[in-house]
Amino acid sequence: MTSALETAHDGPLIFISAAEPSADLHGASLIRAMRRICPRARFAGVAGPAMRDEGCWAIFDMCGASAMLAAAVRSAGSARRMWATARAHLAEYPFDAAVVIDSPTLHLPLAKHAKRLGVPVFYFIAPQVWAWGEFRTGRIRRRVDRMAVILPFEEEFFRSRGIDATFVGHPLFETLMARSVDEVVSQQIKDRGSPIVALMPGSRKHVVREVLPGQLRVAARVAARFTNAHFPISVANPQVRQVAGPLIDKSGLPISVHTGSNGEMLTAADVVLVASGTATLEAAYYHTPMVVMYNGSKWGYRLIGRWLIRTRHLSLVNILAGREVVPEFMPYYTSVKPIAARTLELLSSPELRTKIAVELAETVGPLLKPGAAENTAALLMEMLEGREAGAKHSRIRGTEGQAKTELA
Repeated sequence: MTSALETAHDGPLIFISAAEPSADLHGASLIRAMRRICPRARFAGVAGPAMRDEGCWAIFDMCGASAMLAAAVRSAGSARRMWATARAHLAEYPFDAAVVIDSPTLHLPLAKHAKRLGVPVFYFIAPQVWAWGEFRTGRIRRRVDRMAVILPFEEEFFRSRGIDATFVGHPLFETLMARSVDEVVSQQIKDRGSPIVALMPGSRKHVVREVLPGQLRVAARVAARFTNAHFPISVANPQVRQVAGPLIDKSGLPISVHTGSNGEMLTAADVVLVASGTATLEAAYYHTPMVVMYNGSKWGYRLIGRWLIRTRHLSLVNILAGREVVPEFMPYYTSVKPIAARTLELLSSPELRTKIAVELAETVGPLLKPGAAENTAALLMEMLEGREAGAKHSRIRGTEGQAKTELA
């Protein structure tokens, strides 16, 4: 194979792995930031299209081969091929560091292999072991040299457990702060009706299948109370449109479909029904009152999940606040009646919506740290320089020892 891995170069050679589309985008931002401070840095690893566009040599594309590894049954074959390919490259080439992004099911075993080979491991976007699976902190401590975390409380959580973690800011907020809202589009959404109840069912097909039917049933109850209501829906990509389209058509509700206009939609909305996950932080950034929904496996939670989950609340917004700022219905629900009731309560009370908007602003304020990619790149460069200094120190010590032997 002829690649950048085999090209003579005096810059650091960095293995980097992203297993899903969002991680691919974060990896691309990190590569750009690294190139600004270390133009000679080379990157190779598990990379999607965004990282390839930044010059990363892709040995495997997990983003294209499958969905995120959490859908383990569907992607097990791709995961095994990826592991084999990644391990072979880590063993064959003189990597100076291994960067793994999110996806702990995939990356903690990969980190273990890299450490065995003497390659220092840098973890970007920490596993959420503070929410579930805290037993894995020991593995992280043994396998990870440095960690860049994106939630403020994570720094203290991991440091108190012997893991070198630093809060770098949240990539989502860096993106949102750089983006402006088109007021014309926002007003066009507002003009469609009143109240405006936005639907954000997620960006992955399996999540949309689990969440959108319930959101539409809640929307139907809202429409029965507010006959002029309108429901803009965020369709993140063609795959989501494929799942959402038939459900939207069947609902008969006054719905407008939007792609790439979350800011405009959230600015226009009185309330948003949102799938659990990063989208809740996006809604919080725009201070939009929300109802968080997720409808996973009831039996999966009762048999396994309830023994692993350690947080009082499950939605990111409430976890960050340390209390219930917004209503959450997860990890599953058996009826939409209480969800519709809370939604109607919010729509009927401007004072309550204002109170929640203020609390959301207070909750996300600490996350608005600029330069997440640049801060992460600086940490990675620090680790690389420490490795180089350590190697130089070892060479000097070795030379001194040889000289003493020759003099003896």
